[in-house]
Amino acid sequence: MVAVGAAGIARPAPASAAGSLQRKIDWTGAFWVASGVPALVLFSIGSIAATVGKPSWLVWTVSILFGFVQSFTYAEIAGMFPHKSGGASVYGAIAWVRYGKIIAPLSVWCNWFAWSPVLAIGSGLGAGYLLGMFFAPDAAINMWQITLLDLDWLKTGLSLRINATFLIGAALMLVTFGVQHRGISGAARTQLVLGVAALLPLLLVGLVPLLSGDAPLAHFFPLAPMARDAAGHVVDGPWDMAGLTLLAGGLFIAAWSTYAFETAVCYTREFRDPARDTFKAIFYSGLLCVVVFSLVPLAFQGFLGLGDLVVPEVRDAAGTVTQAAVYDGMLAPEIYSGMGVARVMARMIGGGAVVGNVIVVMMILALVLSIMTAMAGSSRTLYQASVDGWLPRYLSYVNPHGAPTRAMWTDLVFNLLLLLMSDYVFVLAVSNVGYILFNFLNLNAGWIHRLDRPDWDRPFRTPGWLMAAGFGLSFVNVALMALGANVWGAGTLLSGLAFAALIVPVFLFRHYVQDRGRFPQQLAEDMYLDDGHATRRAGVLPYLVLATGAALMIGIQTLIS
Repeated sequence: MVAVGAAGIARPAPASAAGSLQRKIDWTGAFWVASGVPALVLFSIGSIAATVGKPSWLVWTVSILFGFVQSFTYAEIAGMFPHKSGGASVYGAIAWVRYGKIIAPLSVWCNWFAWSPVLAIGSGLGAGYLLGMFFAPDAAINMWQITLLDLDWLKTGLSLRINATFLIGAALMLVTFGVQHRGISGAARTQLVLGVAALLPLLLVGLVPLLSGDAPLAHFFPLAPMARDAAGHVVDGPWDMAGLTLLAGGLFIAAWSTYAFETAVCYTREFRDPARDTFKAIFYSGLLCVVVFSLVPLAFQGFLGLGDLVVPEVRDAAGTVTQAAVYDGMLAPEIYSGMGVARVMARMIGGGAVVGNVIVVMMILALVLSIMTAMAGSSRTLYQASVDGWLPRYLSYVNPHGAPTRAMWTDLVFNLLLLLMSDYVFVLAVSNVGYILFNFLNLNAGWIHRLDRPDWDRPFRTPGWLMAAGFGLSFVNVALMALGANVWGAGTLLSGLAFAALIVPVFLFRHYVQDRGRFPQQLAEDMYLDDGHATRRAGVLPYLVLATGAALMIGIQTLIS
């Protein structure tokens, strides 16, 4: 069934149908579903602070401003497809498919494997917070583990293991799955309650130290990257290539959290009035994230400071470091891993042990909120990619409540495997390679849609200068990835690119084995493949963009290798 747009061009109608997602929410529902995004600051606030040093607060501020600028392009392309769910990657894939069949599913795949690990990382951190509330770090329950596979060849110290963190984290994921199983309407109501409970402590954390004056300027300045002297002590470093690489690494990994509120447009197919709700959902979600991602890291750094030496490093007779130096403050090991962040934030607010435990519980709710946000968004990306012919058919099933349950089960199994990994920061960094690739493709999809579909209805039209800024940021993101990804482990960039390449056999199976070389009718209508309108007005420009992005990445890697 199709509807006629303002320019008289046939477009798919947004009507609901049996066996499809249902129109049950307005923009406020999507806002509360996306309200789990601010909690993503908990995932990497410690690792960025412990790696970049004093400029880490600035990293977060710059990164969220980048994300806010980019969101306007996503708001425009989402409004063009009121009958689709799955987010910007799905809408962007339609722009790219005319210029290469494999490019479009790459966009969707990269968005999924960037978003999906929120389940594993959030569950792991939540489990760590719970264990920290009841047991000492050296308690038996925190120490036991069964190592399944040594992954030292990928990153030193990395392994697959079963321990208490895995078991509790798996339980958190299953509870989240049960809530999402009831469909988006019930999930949105649950997230409204969790959102209020989870956002309150984050706002308090961001405001109390700043208003109380518990944030000395010495904790922020001089604005110099972290370095180590000959004795292994932390010092203020110069802005040389090593310093710029650390800054790029911080901006790279912060993007995984700060850009993520674009998930608000995943629910366009479930809005009662997509023309009105799509822009409002992403705009107000973005404003919330600007506040949280600016204030919380600033207050966190102001409270902790860089840290002081607690235990000097130990060297053997040959001068080899056998035990690294131990610091407190932002450089403490539990801050880098993220497991100690909630306890620090409880101290920032004050109020004693009871209030501190309440704050930790609320932080755990914040993590559960982010897990629900990720499961709702990433499963709908899998669902829509299946409907559009990018991923295997089984993912397009929805239950009677309108929930894409097979996609949700796929997410769950994938993340149970990730939850086995011993270093969640590395998992985050690898998945962010996919997220940067997704952002590159979809920020450029905005202008491709304008050239190829100039007469399509656009409930919101991005100002030209903002779309141009998004275009520029697509290359800035690639540069940050090329320069900074391997700050988080030598195999980070290669691992992310390798996982992105897995879409090739997956798409070939769906397109040539299951669909015998033809796209589903719905996608054919979106692309005008069956009515003579499939003009590629962008010409060679998309190919030039891809070549420039690849050359930029290879050039920077060559420069620093």
